[in-house]
Amino acid sequence: MNIAVVILNWNGVQLLEQFLPSIIAYSQEATVYVADNASTDASVAFVKANFPSVKIVINNDNYGFAKGYNEALKYIDADVYALINSDIEVTENWLLPIIETFRTEPDTAIIQPKILDFKNKEYFEYAGAAGGFIDRYGYPFCRGRIFETIEKDNGQYDDDTEIFWASGACFFIRSEVYNQLKGFDGDFFAHQEEIDLCWRAFNKNHIIKYCHASKVYHVGGATLNEGSPRKTFLNFRNSLLMLTKNLPASSLLLVLFARLCLDGIAGVRFLTQGKFRHCVVIIKAHFSFYALFLKNYRKRESKQYRNYYKLKSIVYCYYLRSGKVFEKLF
Repeated sequence: MNIAVVILNWNGVQLLEQFLPSIIAYSQEATVYVADNASTDASVAFVKANFPSVKIVINNDNYGFAKGYNEALKYIDADVYALINSDIEVTENWLLPIIETFRTEPDTAIIQPKILDFKNKEYFEYAGAAGGFIDRYGYPFCRGRIFETIEKDNGQYDDDTEIFWASGACFFIRSEVYNQLKGFDGDFFAHQEEIDLCWRAFNKNHIIKYCHASKVYHVGGATLNEGSPRKTFLNFRNSLLMLTKNLPASSLLLVLFARLCLDGIAGVRFLTQGKFRHCVVIIKAHFSFYALFLKNYRKRESKQYRNYYKLKSIVYCYYLRSGKVFEKLF
């Protein structure tokens, strides 16, 4: 099985210097690529000078996460793409459980490893933890992380199980499935594009799995700060675009209306916290969504399954029922 480990980079020379050595050392089973999004720092020169075994694909603009990978993968031939952030530290033999799962489970199309916090290695990391799900309104949550509550890794998720979405921080996908789905949606630029891709895969009956025996550590927020208004904008807008594309027709308008109202409540909450700029960008996200609505509505496939969500409202469970831990939600 031919695996390509592809690291998307934009002005991340310090991250490459820190994390690329472990990726090369522990990825003997794969070919390692750096896909560069037209960096203006010394990233490309640094890789060429210090890691001659690493192949480089240079995009001619900063296309963000979604289109950045779409453009780079046109030039990479492999059976499986391992798409990983530049702020990921991998561990010895991290690829072997993934390879074995793909080899023995031909219907499994996408896999996520266990993702732990690089800064606090006993805890799960926000972006993916032990595999993701969404509620009826498109709010994502993970085994090991619900909103801001992050669990310690006590082995409670040491299993291999089907999930709804795999984290883009470390995302394995069969190339034929990636091409069938036409890759990530470039309109998203960054954030939630992996959930959209997994939802489209789900609607085509592909299986997405979490593989606990493969373990990586993620810094998180290294390329776009966790509390930035830009990230808030992308998350709110892209979630609405994702719902527009993938919801069953029978519930599309109702769920979208409910989500718009819930976004308004989130804006009020930002105001009470003194985060005025975040409130403003939610409004901007909504107007951007309205402008892109028809374009994304036309992207809808012929089939959308109704059983996409794990529970009706993670917001209700978390804030009103104190459902802070995944295992206590059901």
